[in-house]
Amino acid sequence: MKRFAIFVLLLSFGAASLLARQAQSTKTQDKDSDKKNPAVAKSSKDDRKKDQKKDEKKEEPKEENKGGMTADTFSGLKFRLIGPGAASGRVMSIAVNPRNKFEYYVGVASGGVWKTVNDGTTWTPVFDGEGSYSIGWVALDPNDASVVWVGTGESNSQRSVSYGDGIYRSDDGGKSWQNLGLKKSEHIGRVLVDPRDSKVVYVAAEGPLWGPGGDRGLYKSADRGKNWKAVLTISENTGMVDVALDPSNPDIVYAAAYQRRRDVFTLIVGAANRRHGADWAGGFSGGSQRRLRDH
Repeated sequence: MKRFAIFVLLLSFGAASLLARQAQSTKTQDKDSDKKNPAVAKSSKDDRKKDQKKDEKKEEPKEENKGGMTADTFSGLKFRLIGPGAASGRVMSIAVNPRNKFEYYVGVASGGVWKTVNDGTTWTPVFDGEGSYSIGWVALDPNDASVVWVGTGESNSQRSVSYGDGIYRSDDGGKSWQNLGLKKSEHIGRVLVDPRDSKVVYVAAEGPLWGPGGDRGLYKSADRGKNWKAVLTISENTGMVDVALDPSNPDIVYAAAYQRRRDVFTLIVGAANRRHGADWAGGFSGGSQRRLRDH
């Protein structure tokens, strides 16, 4: 009986040893095969990795669907620039075509003139090729909206202020421009076209900020900007920031004066000089000028 048990034990060890040798032989053959066919071996490994990834994906919880929306719902949405103010700083003036509310112009203190023809959906810079990027005022001819007037140089007094090089006019909706003078004004508060006669134009010029003189005061042209006449001048440090026509009688003109001087450490601002008294000589349309208030 003992002999039989020993015989069975030896037989078991022999079978196990034979299986081990066969397994080792198979591994050796696989390695040799991988060396001979590396592409096949790599493909086999890739297949095993893909199977593992598939199993992992099956185990991952699905993204919660809230209200029928997922991350993919918003993947196509991107921020976009919708106006010049986002990139160009202070907006100084807006001029809207009275016959087409979808068309208007925007003058920017440090970013030129922009035009839209689709109510602000898209914008086109129309002043980039001109001599100044700083805009004080934009005005449309009330009798012809394709005629655009631009006064360059923002009407501000801070240290970072930008200056211009005079008055411009476009006769084709901003496609081309002419510089019509007043180049030493540097800062223009307003441009105003007489609604009765487009040849008559007023410009409120503030003049240089960091020095005296220049083209400073209220100017008038009777020939669409070919020639300018200073119809109201107060002092070398006092310019005009605004001008308006009486709607019931455009021969009555109102002008706002502003005295200022900027220095590195100082800003002197205030009312127009009192020494000019209550009456001014000359006239806008052949009439008289009268000071309404000292301040």
